[in-house]
Amino acid sequence: MMKQCPITFNRLPQIIFVLIGLFCFSPWISAPLALLLGCCLAQLGNLPFEKYSHTIIKTLLQVSIIGLGFGMNIKEALKAGKEGLLLTLGSIFLTLGLGILLGRKLKINFNITLLIAAGTAICGGSAIAALAPLLSAKKTELSVSLGTIFLLNAIALFLFPWLGHFFHLSQNQFGLWAAIAIHDTSSVVAAAGKYGTTAMHIATTVKLERALWIIPVSFLALFFCRGKEKVQVDLLEGESAVKPAGVKIPYFIFLFILAMIANTFLHGIQPIGKLIVPAAEKLLTLTLFFIGAGLSRKSLKVVGIKPLCLGILLWCFISCLSLWVMLHWEH
Repeated sequence: MMKQCPITFNRLPQIIFVLIGLFCFSPWISAPLALLLGCCLAQLGNLPFEKYSHTIIKTLLQVSIIGLGFGMNIKEALKAGKEGLLLTLGSIFLTLGLGILLGRKLKINFNITLLIAAGTAICGGSAIAALAPLLSAKKTELSVSLGTIFLLNAIALFLFPWLGHFFHLSQNQFGLWAAIAIHDTSSVVAAAGKYGTTAMHIATTVKLERALWIIPVSFLALFFCRGKEKVQVDLLEGESAVKPAGVKIPYFIFLFILAMIANTFLHGIQPIGKLIVPAAEKLLTLTLFFIGAGLSRKSLKVVGIKPLCLGILLWCFISCLSLWVMLHWEH
């Protein structure tokens, strides 16, 4: 019996992980709390599903976003998307351009520079995951970029709702601001949902509209980096680059649009949608828990100073610029 005690103790983090994951479906665990719990648990190590966390996060996020579509009206979404179009275009190209310029000034690896700039400009980890194969990015470059984005993304989830109330932003203003200035879709929806239902609807629509820019930006990266078609091997680091692949189109966005159309025009779907939306929100909470669990000491340490400085500078630029726009949006 005594010999089994160390094994049980070693499995304690896994047991706690599973229990908290199940508890995320309860009304007592909010999205920010789920992220915080995941971060705390990540420091214990030996977590289950670590090898599959990226796939799990991606799948949960896509399913939850599609589910949230059943609570949205396509007419209101088109209006919000139209209002945010110029902001989307301007912020994306300004952030990408400034990111490349700052990366050169700070003498940061080009791949890391472009990945962080694209993650800040478009949609965080999704943009990085789409561009990494096209740039033949090494595992280290990918880890540094994702680590930087996830750190700032976690801060934004807690900071933005407080700032929104501090500056007395309306639901419409905050939704647009969150969609532009917060990196990942999951945190955008969570932060906006904490601010209000209208803000969440607007933020989700505009953020997914921004996510579509993964496609043209990926094609541009493929065009400029088409000479990097072979897998490169870094002899010093002993690791191979990510093999280039075709541009991955985020098809789930089209399912999200279909869900909105069905909820708008098919009245028989609306009662079902009222059941789907709360379930989707809880799936989103679980997603944030998995994201937090990925922020281990190792991933935090690998970020480094210069890439983190680049990420902070870009984030401050787009956050302050878009906030200034929001403060004058309805005046």
